[in-house]
Amino acid sequence: MRRLWLPVLLGLSLVGGCAERPLKPSARLPGAARDSPQRYVVLTLRNPVAAPGAHAAATPRGYDGTGLYAAGRVARRQSRDVAADYHLRAVANWPIALLRVHCLVYALPDDGEAEAVRAALARDRRVESVQPLQTFDTASGGYNDPYAALQRNVEQMSVAAAQSLGRGARVRVAVIDTGAAVEHPDLPTVLTRNFVDDDARAFRADAHGTAVAGIIAAVPNNGVGIVGIAPDVTLLVFKACWRASPTGTKATCNSFTLALALAAAIEAHADVINLSLAGPPDPLLARLISRAVEAGIIVVGAVPPNGLRDTFPTDIGAVIAVDAAEAGHSTPHVLHAPGLDVLSLAPEGHYDFYSGSSLATAEISGLVSLLRAQRPHLTSHDAETLLAHSAGRATSAPGVAVPDACAALASLLERSGCGAR
Repeated sequence: MRRLWLPVLLGLSLVGGCAERPLKPSARLPGAARDSPQRYVVLTLRNPVAAPGAHAAATPRGYDGTGLYAAGRVARRQSRDVAADYHLRAVANWPIALLRVHCLVYALPDDGEAEAVRAALARDRRVESVQPLQTFDTASGGYNDPYAALQRNVEQMSVAAAQSLGRGARVRVAVIDTGAAVEHPDLPTVLTRNFVDDDARAFRADAHGTAVAGIIAAVPNNGVGIVGIAPDVTLLVFKACWRASPTGTKATCNSFTLALALAAAIEAHADVINLSLAGPPDPLLARLISRAVEAGIIVVGAVPPNGLRDTFPTDIGAVIAVDAAEAGHSTPHVLHAPGLDVLSLAPEGHYDFYSGSSLATAEISGLVSLLRAQRPHLTSHDAETLLAHSAGRATSAPGVAVPDACAALASLLERSGCGAR
């Protein structure tokens, strides 16, 4: 087994300097607008309010909260009327003195009619201009994570391109597995529960859950380690399995611990549940999976080594079943993802290569999270269909197609690709 060691970075500091007065809170976009800009629209209204002339000791920054140029009564009224007429929600506003307009960012309604709303706004005589909330990239290379180049799975599934549209923000992913090295420097903050024991040290030393969590949510562009597929998700690591031996990734669970963890994931309002495990059909667990599906949760599970959907959890039709592409199976209604020598996290700040359908399952959970972030009510069936239809351009093994994250997201958002429209 090959192990990579994490370089330790010490002595970093922030250098302060002189800064201008910050903008008013109304001029700050919420984090959701940065994560999902396609859900917002930028609109300007005419604002013919005379700005005071310059005088001694005056600042030229007539838009930073000094009160030199503000939205007039007409612009304020029109901004409220436009919001009411088109069911918009204002999230930021900024009177731009240089253009003599009042600029607003509105959240679009959640009905998928963004283009139609923008077209109607463009025809509205009250509106001076309207455009999408676009994003731009700095002139830099790809990921700065030193081991990203070793992640063939990320390249094969076009993850980098897909992350230009979003990284899974506001999606809650429950990893029901062993514990995980939650203090690993390449993991974000993780919420945990232990349904096996009270051994915090053993929880942090568990390798299988660590690998699964890293594939889904390892922090990109932090200068260390690897890249997660959906790094902005909220990760819930619920320990229901324990190591079968002091070393290695093999672990064991049972109906009771899995039932506890599944119930907790449903109560925690998870959006996605990752089950990188397999075992005999189980009526109690099947009932809990049904409740999860009824609650709108997408459940992703691993198929056993024979590639068949004859074990829990993939014996349940509503579960998205996943196999390693390299296994060579062609079972109907099973997605495939890279599962041979997949690089992920290991306990104690290390990295390692892993193989098996468990890793492929985590990859699909990450891809599902990217889709769910764009459409909070996306169903399991629709997610599986999008990923299955996207497969074809990328292959992990001869004749075995793996999903293309960019193509799936572009199809969901009705775009021609992951770049500019």
